Amino acid sequence: MIIGAGGHGLATAYYLAKEHAIRDVAVLEKGWLGGGNTGRNTTIIRSNYLWEESEALYEHALKLWEALSHELNYNVMYSPRGVLMLAHNLHDVHVLKRHVHANRLAGIDNEWLTAEEAKAFCPPLNISADMRHPVLGAALQRRGGVARHDAVAWGYARASDALGVDIIENCEVRAIRRAPNSAVMALETTRGVIEARRIGVVAAGHTSVIMAMAGLRMPLESFPLQALVSEPIKPVLPCVVMSNTIHAYISQSDRGELVIGAGTDQYVSYSQTGALHIPVHTLEAICELFPAFRRLRMLRNWGGIVDVTPDRSPIISKTPVPGLYVNCGWGTGGFKATPGSGHVFAATIASDDPHPLAAPFSLQRFVSGRLIDEAAAAAVAH
Repeated sequence: MIIGAGGHGLATAYYLAKEHAIRDVAVLEKGWLGGGNTGRNTTIIRSNYLWEESEALYEHALKLWEALSHELNYNVMYSPRGVLMLAHNLHDVHVLKRHVHANRLAGIDNEWLTAEEAKAFCPPLNISADMRHPVLGAALQRRGGVARHDAVAWGYARASDALGVDIIENCEVRAIRRAPNSAVMALETTRGVIEARRIGVVAAGHTSVIMAMAGLRMPLESFPLQALVSEPIKPVLPCVVMSNTIHAYISQSDRGELVIGAGTDQYVSYSQTGALHIPVHTLEAICELFPAFRRLRMLRNWGGIVDVTPDRSPIISKTPVPGLYVNCGWGTGGFKATPGSGHVFAATIASDDPHPLAAPFSLQRFVSGRLIDEAAAAAVAH
């Protein structure tokens, strides 16, 4: 039983059926398929993280992205247009060059560009020296890019269904029943009781609530993460541009909208809106980086609910409850990991033993103190 029919949950079901021949799988979703964070994210794909554990997991996902449309026989609109990460001060330059060197040692593409080279790669970018945050250079991962978020969910759903997986929408989990030996035995849902001996929880934003039903307290906090899109325009932005210093990132969708990501609110909440000052601050920065965009109108904005761990790295793990597994805590990095996350989580559930790429991301690291602190290491949280 998989709780959560977003990208990660559907990918997990697909790989359970395809690679482990476990086809008596049901995916439960309290709303509609892909209607949670999968439908609210900003679609960026990259693998240029710093720590070896993160590099390996996200690079595994990126390699799966590259062939995913063929794998699923469904166009997920993966577009490796490049991810350009801007440096605005000496600290940024040192951090991004450190990433470039670390990635290249791991066999992951990443390169350093001067401000002029960044401008040549992304012509609308403003590199004027009199900016509040002048561009001193950038790191570029050419294989990074975007995909269409809802198409990923549809592709995995269709492929899973063809392999015999049941996808049950409008089915909210209300309780987790445990046997006398403490193992999971059934789920109580709004559509009745469903027996299950293995349960994978992949419910972004609400993992703590579900795990509490099994008596487990998770090292998670939930925050609104804000984003917005502009009115659609003709193609103008050739790549993804990200800046940690001003905490803004931008790309252009295939429908012509400029997709703009902001930051998380500073308070825990399940709100899907968030504080107004965060997107306002982001838009001020975007308009300085791209003056040509100042006259565009905002089409809509929203907030996704992200689960965040103390080290800002995910949890892919068995739990102390036999038969209960959890995949959560991706914060702002969930979409880019979708195929890799589902692949290693399926292997962990199927074998009741952590996949080698998932092993460093176990719950046990919060006991041992062996954290994967991408919050301090990453050039940007997304």
